[in-house]
Order: sequence, then structure tokens, then C-alpha cells
Amino acid sequence: MHLTIVTGSHRLDSESLKVGRYLGQRWSQLHPDSDNSLIDLAQTPLPLWDGQHQDLTSNSGKAWGNMVPMLKAADAFVIVAPEWGGMAPAALKNFFLFASSAELGHKPALLVSVSAGISGAYPIAELRSSSYKNNHICYIPEHLIVRQVGGVLNGTDASSPEDQAIRNRADFAINILAAYAKALQPVRASGVTQNKAYPFGM
Repeated sequence: MHLTIVTGSHRLDSESLKVGRYLGQRWSQLHPDSDNSLIDLAQTPLPLWDGQHQDLTSNSGKAWGNMVPMLKAADAFVIVAPEWGGMAPAALKNFFLFASSAELGHKPALLVSVSAGISGAYPIAELRSSSYKNNHICYIPEHLIVRQVGGVLNGTDASSPEDQAIRNRADFAINILAAYAKALQPVRASGVTQNKAYPFGM
């Protein structure tokens, strides 16, 4: 199985990137027969979606085209969203405008929200309600909210009971994601998800 992690912060060397890297490491440790890749939207930003990304000679097409192989190769996704002003960041919403069923369709995804304080619920609700419609990504029921992110997931060992708690919950969520990844492979292979009459959600 292959996991692709998408970190949605606009900031270089962000806490979201730290969380994404940690989850990738744990995926590999818990499922050593699998691999993972990471897309950091701060390091590889997409231009604002203009409806022309299908043309790979355009600027937006070139940037998007570099991401497509990792997305198509994935059996599962982790989507990491910092909470900014009670919202998911613009780069991440823009990413979902580029994405289609060809890259994300009928593949499971774990949503992960990141907060410097005690918030973090709003990006989960926002992405669950509006980011899946046309690309058919399948968010699993489990999600993670990494609160007080500056004090957790910073080293090999937990530094506090709170740090250990989010590490334990992350392992739980990763294992559920892996089970969904295996379960949805035959759904895609069956061909029932492919219908030219219904390329978009309703």
C-alpha cells in the first residue's frame, strides 16, 4: 500500500509539516510493507485554480502535473490542515479544486487538524462538508485534532501525558486508515465507481 500525505499550511517548516512527517514515520513503522510520500503545499504551492489545469503546458498544469503521480499511486491519504481563523487554509481548499476522481476517487483519507491552542475542530467540519464532492475522496469516520501542537510530536519519545495520548490516538487512526485502504481496493477494481455519466458529486 502507498500513503500520500498532504500538508496544507502556507508556511515553510510549519507545525503541520512536522505532524505530517510524524504520521508518515508511524505509518511506515506500523505497516512496514507499505510506503509513503508527502506533498507540502508550502514548498510546492499551486497557483489559484483557474480551470485550466488539464492543460499541462500552462503554469497551473505544470505545478499540478508534478503532484498527480503521487496522488494516483496512493491507496490512502492523510490530509493535514492547520486551523487559521477558524478555517482550513486557502492552499488546501485550492488543492481540492484541482483534484478529481482520477487522483483521489474512492480512496480513504484521514483528516488531521492542527492548532497552536485548544481549538482545531472547525477545519475538520469544513473539509468534511465541502472538499469531497467532485473528487470522491472518502474520509474515514476517525480524525485527529493535534492541539497545543508546539508541545507534542517533537521527538522519538513522548514528553508529557498529553503527548503520549495523541501518539496513541494517531496509531489507532493510522491502523483504521490502513484497514480502509485495503477494503476499498476491490471497490475501485470492481469498476462500479467508473461512470462517465456521473463524473461529479450531486
